[in-house]
Amino acid sequence: MEKKLTCVECPKGCEITVELDGDKIISVGGYSCQRGKKYAESEVICPRRVLTTTVKCADGGVVSVKTSNPVKKSEIFELMDKINKITVCPPVKIGQIIVKDIAEGSDLIATCNK
Repeated sequence: MEKKLTCVECPKGCEITVELDGDKIISVGGYSCQRGKKYAESEVICPRRVLTTTVKCADGGVVSVKTSNPVKKSEIFELMDKINKITVCPPVKIGQIIVKDIAEGSDLIATCNK
């Protein structure tokens, strides 16, 4: 099986082709740097994303948050279920850890002051 991807690791946007035999990568072509190769390998085997969302504040508002590292794309809905149950009490500072190790070593951190 062959998968075609457009690399998002740099502005070049290389068209990368990954050939697979089941879950095993046979070859990767079309990348112009090692970051592109690593991106393509990760994207076809276990895609990951930085999750950005909001959490409720006790004062009725919300504060924007993100995961400190990319998390498995397949686990995002489960992670959102956890996040939707969280309520924080202001004040919250940008960069503050809201939940330590919310997903496989990734913290949930505030991305704004509240």
